[in-house]
Amino acid sequence: MKDIKKDLDNLVAWLQESVGKANAKGVVFGLSGGIDSAVVAGIAKKAFPQDSMGVIMPIHSNPRDEADAIIVARALDIDVTSIDLSQVFDTYLKALPFEGENPLAKANLKPRLRMMTLYYFAQEMGYLVCGTSNKSELHVGYFTKHGDSGVDLLPLADFVKEEVFELARLLDIPAEIIEKPPSAGLWENQTDEKEMGFSYKLLDNYIRTGEAPDEVREKIDRMNRISEHKRNYPPSYKKS
Repeated sequence: MKDIKKDLDNLVAWLQESVGKANAKGVVFGLSGGIDSAVVAGIAKKAFPQDSMGVIMPIHSNPRDEADAIIVARALDIDVTSIDLSQVFDTYLKALPFEGENPLAKANLKPRLRMMTLYYFAQEMGYLVCGTSNKSELHVGYFTKHGDSGVDLLPLADFVKEEVFELARLLDIPAEIIEKPPSAGLWENQTDEKEMGFSYKLLDNYIRTGEAPDEVREKIDRMNRISEHKRNYPPSYKKS
Protein backbone atom coordinates (compact mmCIF):
# COMPACT_ATOMS: atom_id res chain seq x y z
CA MET A 1 0.00 0.00 0.00
CA LYS A 2 2.99 2.28 0.62
CA ASP A 3 3.94 2.18 -3.08
CA ILE A 4 0.42 2.98 -4.26
CA LYS A 5 0.30 5.89 -1.79
CA LYS A 6 3.48 7.27 -3.34
CA ASP A 7 1.98 6.73 -6.79
CA LEU A 8 -1.10 8.69 -5.77
CA ASP A 9 0.97 11.61 -4.45
CA ASN A 10 3.04 11.66 -7.64
CA LEU A 11 -0.09 11.43 -9.77
CA VAL A 12 -1.67 14.44 -8.05
CA ALA A 13 1.54 16.43 -8.55
CA TRP A 14 1.71 15.37 -12.21
CA LEU A 15 -1.87 16.48 -12.79
CA GLN A 16 -1.20 19.88 -11.23
CA GLU A 17 1.96 20.31 -13.28
CA SER A 18 0.31 19.27 -16.55
CA VAL A 19 -2.62 21.64 -16.07
CA GLY A 20 -0.26 24.45 -15.10
CA LYS A 21 1.85 23.96 -18.23
CA ALA A 22 -1.27 24.35 -20.34
CA ASN A 23 -2.15 27.57 -18.51
CA ALA A 24 -5.44 25.97 -17.49
CA LYS A 25 -7.22 26.26 -14.14
CA GLY A 26 -8.47 22.75 -13.45
CA VAL A 27 -9.98 19.61 -14.95
CA VAL A 28 -13.33 18.27 -16.13
CA PHE A 29 -14.15 14.58 -16.55
CA GLY A 30 -17.06 12.27 -17.27
CA LEU A 31 -18.58 10.73 -14.16
CA SER A 32 -20.17 7.42 -15.11
CA GLY A 33 -20.64 5.69 -11.77
CA GLY A 34 -17.83 3.25 -12.55
CA ILE A 35 -14.57 2.63 -10.73
CA ASP A 36 -12.25 4.37 -13.21
CA SER A 37 -14.18 7.63 -13.34
CA ALA A 38 -14.56 7.56 -9.55
CA VAL A 39 -10.79 7.26 -9.12
CA VAL A 40 -10.15 10.08 -11.60
CA ALA A 41 -12.66 12.17 -9.67
CA GLY A 42 -10.82 11.47 -6.43
CA ILE A 43 -7.45 12.37 -7.93
CA ALA A 44 -8.87 15.53 -9.52
CA LYS A 45 -10.37 16.64 -6.22
CA LYS A 46 -7.01 16.28 -4.49
CA ALA A 47 -5.21 18.16 -7.26
CA PHE A 48 -7.81 20.92 -7.71
CA PRO A 49 -10.14 21.13 -4.71
CA GLN A 50 -11.98 24.14 -6.16
CA ASP A 51 -11.49 23.51 -9.87
CA SER A 52 -12.50 19.92 -10.62
CA MET A 53 -15.84 19.12 -12.21
CA GLY A 54 -17.63 15.89 -13.04
CA VAL A 55 -20.23 15.66 -15.78
CA ILE A 56 -22.86 12.92 -15.73
CA MET A 57 -24.06 12.23 -19.28
CA PRO A 58 -26.68 9.47 -19.53
CA ILE A 59 -27.69 8.26 -22.98
CA HIS A 60 -30.52 5.79 -22.47
CA SER A 61 -28.37 4.55 -19.60
CA ASN A 62 -29.16 2.30 -16.69
CA PRO A 63 -30.54 4.64 -13.97
CA ARG A 64 -28.22 2.95 -11.47
CA ASP A 65 -25.21 4.45 -13.26
CA GLU A 66 -26.36 8.02 -12.63
CA ALA A 67 -27.30 7.15 -9.05
CA ASP A 68 -23.81 5.69 -8.51
CA ALA A 69 -22.21 8.76 -10.07
CA ILE A 70 -24.08 10.95 -7.59
CA ILE A 71 -22.91 8.71 -4.74
CA VAL A 72 -19.31 9.31 -5.86
CA ALA A 73 -19.85 13.06 -6.20
CA ARG A 74 -21.27 13.30 -2.69
CA ALA A 75 -18.60 11.10 -1.16
CA LEU A 76 -15.82 13.19 -2.69
CA ASP A 77 -17.63 16.53 -2.42
CA ILE A 78 -16.98 17.42 -6.06
CA ASP A 79 -18.89 19.81 -8.29
CA VAL A 80 -21.08 17.89 -10.69
CA THR A 81 -23.63 18.58 -13.37
CA SER A 82 -25.90 16.17 -15.24
CA ILE A 83 -26.86 16.44 -18.91
CA ASP A 84 -29.12 13.85 -20.49
CA LEU A 85 -27.87 13.34 -24.05
CA SER A 86 -30.51 10.76 -24.99
CA GLN A 87 -32.49 13.15 -27.18
CA VAL A 88 -29.33 14.39 -28.88
CA PHE A 89 -28.34 10.79 -29.59
CA ASP A 90 -31.79 9.97 -31.02
CA THR A 91 -31.83 13.10 -33.18
CA TYR A 92 -28.39 12.31 -34.54
CA LEU A 93 -29.44 8.78 -35.48
CA LYS A 94 -32.50 10.11 -37.29
CA ALA A 95 -30.28 12.45 -39.29
CA LEU A 96 -28.18 9.56 -40.63
CA PRO A 97 -29.11 8.23 -44.09
CA PHE A 98 -29.41 4.64 -42.87
CA GLU A 99 -29.08 2.50 -39.75
CA GLY A 100 -26.09 0.24 -40.15
CA GLU A 101 -25.72 -3.39 -39.18
CA ASN A 102 -22.65 -2.97 -36.94
CA PRO A 103 -23.92 -2.38 -33.39
CA LEU A 104 -20.61 -0.81 -32.32
CA ALA A 105 -20.95 1.94 -34.91
CA LYS A 106 -24.09 3.03 -33.11
CA ALA A 107 -22.88 2.35 -29.58
CA ASN A 108 -19.63 4.29 -30.10
CA LEU A 109 -21.59 7.44 -30.86
CA LYS A 110 -22.26 7.67 -27.13
CA PRO A 111 -18.68 8.21 -25.89
CA ARG A 112 -18.05 10.55 -28.83
CA LEU A 113 -21.03 12.72 -27.89
CA ARG A 114 -19.82 12.72 -24.29
CA MET A 115 -16.32 13.89 -25.24
CA MET A 116 -17.79 16.68 -27.35
CA THR A 117 -19.77 17.77 -24.30
CA LEU A 118 -16.75 17.66 -22.01
CA TYR A 119 -14.77 19.88 -24.37
CA TYR A 120 -17.58 22.42 -24.35
CA PHE A 121 -17.26 22.71 -20.57
CA ALA A 122 -13.45 22.63 -20.73
CA GLN A 123 -13.23 25.57 -23.11
CA GLU A 124 -15.87 27.54 -21.26
CA MET A 125 -14.16 27.08 -17.89
CA GLY A 126 -10.49 27.05 -18.86
CA TYR A 127 -10.09 23.40 -17.85
CA LEU A 128 -8.44 20.35 -19.41
CA VAL A 129 -10.34 17.14 -20.10
CA CYS A 130 -9.27 14.12 -18.04
CA GLY A 131 -9.85 10.67 -19.49
CA THR A 132 -10.55 7.59 -17.40
CA SER A 133 -8.97 4.77 -19.44
CA ASN A 134 -6.49 2.56 -17.58
CA LYS A 135 -3.44 0.63 -18.79
CA SER A 136 -5.36 -2.64 -19.16
CA GLU A 137 -8.02 -1.08 -21.40
CA LEU A 138 -5.48 0.84 -23.45
CA HIS A 139 -3.37 -2.29 -24.03
CA VAL A 140 -6.18 -4.16 -25.76
CA GLY A 141 -7.86 -1.15 -27.37
CA TYR A 142 -10.91 -1.37 -25.12
CA PHE A 143 -11.92 2.25 -25.66
CA THR A 144 -13.57 4.33 -28.36
CA LYS A 145 -11.29 6.18 -30.74
CA HIS A 146 -12.07 9.91 -30.58
CA GLY A 147 -14.49 9.05 -27.78
CA ASP A 148 -13.29 8.24 -24.29
CA SER A 149 -9.73 8.47 -25.66
CA GLY A 150 -10.34 11.97 -27.04
CA VAL A 151 -8.92 13.75 -23.99
CA ASP A 152 -6.10 16.02 -22.85
CA LEU A 153 -4.81 13.88 -19.98
CA LEU A 154 -4.85 10.17 -19.10
CA PRO A 155 -4.04 9.91 -15.37
CA LEU A 156 -4.60 6.15 -15.21
CA ALA A 157 -2.71 5.17 -18.37
CA ASP A 158 0.09 3.45 -16.44
CA PHE A 159 -2.14 1.67 -13.90
CA VAL A 160 -3.59 -1.78 -14.59
CA LYS A 161 -7.11 -2.45 -13.36
CA GLU A 162 -5.95 -4.08 -10.12
CA GLU A 163 -4.01 -0.92 -9.27
CA VAL A 164 -7.07 1.20 -10.03
CA PHE A 165 -8.92 -0.77 -7.36
CA GLU A 166 -6.04 -0.11 -4.94
CA LEU A 167 -6.25 3.61 -5.69
CA ALA A 168 -10.01 3.49 -5.16
CA ARG A 169 -9.60 2.04 -1.68
CA LEU A 170 -6.92 4.60 -0.84
CA LEU A 171 -9.22 7.40 -2.00
CA ASP A 172 -12.12 6.04 0.08
CA ILE A 173 -14.34 5.45 -2.94
CA PRO A 174 -17.66 3.99 -1.70
CA ALA A 175 -17.72 0.20 -1.48
CA GLU A 176 -20.70 -0.18 -3.82
CA ILE A 177 -18.68 1.45 -6.60
CA ILE A 178 -15.63 -0.74 -6.01
CA GLU A 179 -17.75 -3.91 -5.98
CA LYS A 180 -19.73 -3.01 -9.11
CA PRO A 181 -18.83 -5.12 -12.21
CA PRO A 182 -16.85 -2.88 -14.61
CA SER A 183 -18.94 -1.84 -17.62
CA ALA A 184 -18.72 0.71 -20.42
CA GLY A 185 -22.52 0.95 -20.27
CA LEU A 186 -22.89 0.87 -24.05
CA TRP A 187 -25.88 -1.47 -23.93
CA GLU A 188 -28.00 -3.30 -21.37
CA ASN A 189 -26.21 -5.89 -19.22
CA GLN A 190 -22.89 -5.19 -20.91
CA THR A 191 -19.75 -5.82 -18.87
CA ASP A 192 -16.09 -5.27 -19.77
CA GLU A 193 -14.97 -8.81 -19.06
CA LYS A 194 -17.88 -10.42 -20.91
CA GLU A 195 -17.19 -8.31 -23.99
CA MET A 196 -13.40 -8.82 -23.93
CA GLY A 197 -13.71 -12.55 -23.34
CA PHE A 198 -11.30 -12.74 -20.40
CA SER A 199 -10.97 -11.33 -16.90
CA TYR A 200 -9.05 -8.24 -15.85
CA LYS A 201 -7.09 -10.51 -13.53
CA LEU A 202 -5.77 -12.52 -16.47
CA LEU A 203 -5.16 -9.38 -18.53
CA ASP A 204 -3.32 -7.56 -15.73
CA ASN A 205 -1.14 -10.59 -15.03
CA TYR A 206 -0.23 -10.91 -18.72
CA ILE A 207 0.71 -7.22 -18.96
CA ARG A 208 2.85 -7.50 -15.83
CA THR A 209 4.48 -10.90 -16.32
CA GLY A 210 3.89 -11.99 -19.92
CA GLU A 211 2.19 -15.13 -18.63
CA ALA A 212 -1.32 -16.28 -19.57
CA PRO A 213 -3.10 -19.38 -20.87
CA ASP A 214 -2.37 -19.83 -24.59
CA GLU A 215 -5.90 -18.99 -25.70
CA VAL A 216 -6.01 -15.81 -23.61
CA ARG A 217 -2.51 -14.75 -24.66
CA GLU A 218 -3.40 -15.11 -28.33
CA LYS A 219 -6.58 -13.12 -27.89
CA ILE A 220 -4.84 -10.31 -25.97
CA ASP A 221 -1.99 -10.14 -28.50
CA ARG A 222 -4.45 -9.94 -31.39
CA MET A 223 -6.48 -7.19 -29.70
CA ASN A 224 -3.30 -5.26 -28.99
CA ARG A 225 -2.12 -5.63 -32.58
CA ILE A 226 -5.31 -4.58 -34.34
CA SER A 227 -5.90 -1.65 -31.99
CA GLU A 228 -2.44 -0.10 -32.46
CA HIS A 229 -3.93 2.67 -34.63
CA LYS A 230 -6.11 3.74 -31.69
CA ARG A 231 -3.07 4.52 -29.53
CA ASN A 232 -1.21 6.63 -32.09
CA TYR A 233 -1.67 9.80 -34.07
CA PRO A 234 -2.93 9.15 -37.61
CA PRO A 235 -0.16 8.32 -40.11
CA SER A 236 0.94 11.46 -41.97
CA TYR A 237 2.09 11.57 -45.56
CA LYS A 238 5.63 12.94 -45.92
CA LYS A 239 6.67 14.60 -49.18
CA SER A 240 9.71 12.99 -50.77
